[in-house]
Amino acid sequence: MSVEPPRPLVAGNWKMNGLKAQTAVLTEILAGYVPALRSRVDLAICPPATLVGRFTEMAAGSAIGIGGQDCHAKAAGAFTGDLSAEMLADMGATYVLVGHSERRQYHGETDSEVAAKALAAHRAGLVAIVCIGETKDEREAGKTLDVVRTQLAGSVPDGSTSQNLIVAYEPVWAIGTGLTPTASDVEEVHAVIRASLGALVGAEEQGRVRILYGGSVKPSNAAELMAVPNVNGALVGGASLVAADFLGIANAYHA
Repeated sequence: MSVEPPRPLVAGNWKMNGLKAQTAVLTEILAGYVPALRSRVDLAICPPATLVGRFTEMAAGSAIGIGGQDCHAKAAGAFTGDLSAEMLADMGATYVLVGHSERRQYHGETDSEVAAKALAAHRAGLVAIVCIGETKDEREAGKTLDVVRTQLAGSVPDGSTSQNLIVAYEPVWAIGTGLTPTASDVEEVHAVIRASLGALVGAEEQGRVRILYGGSVKPSNAAELMAVPNVNGALVGGASLVAADFLGIANAYHA
């Protein structure tokens, strides 16, 4: 029996960008998220932690979700500088990124640590956006599919469902470089992710989990990428800091 494709999501990862003045960008996005667009695609913004509370207040009632960029695996404790998933939820967040390649690379996060953070997100009632992807060296060595399978299996915790899990495939070599894999490359990887989800969430949920593509997504290539089978939206970096670009990507889902 065929499963209806998941409703698409375009999520913006602002990374370590954004001061109070950048609330104007969210104001523009809110104004541009008109009913016709809202009927076709979900939107979310993951600003720096300093803006999560402010953004959730601004976005209240708009259907735009706000998320954190990371969380600690514990609910509370002596972890100076960290934020728990419960703290993000308390500020009104509904999503949290875990396992982004920059966290894996610069902070040495392992698959098991990512899984623990995703489990913490579920504990707090947040949707975990679990990020996976290969480096340039791994791709050139022909290891892309093995890396993706291994990271996915190690990073998705027990109890994951289409309601609390989103997977984001971001080839590390494409993030912020202007380079993107071909549509056929993306299709191959997303097909492997979809197939691998069966063992992690069960056959009934397998087709319902949203799989996002990320890595130099912009308005000029969004329509091609979003049309690829098993691509259920985008995780957008730099382009999400510009309202017109972010909305332009979302409008790849036209009527």
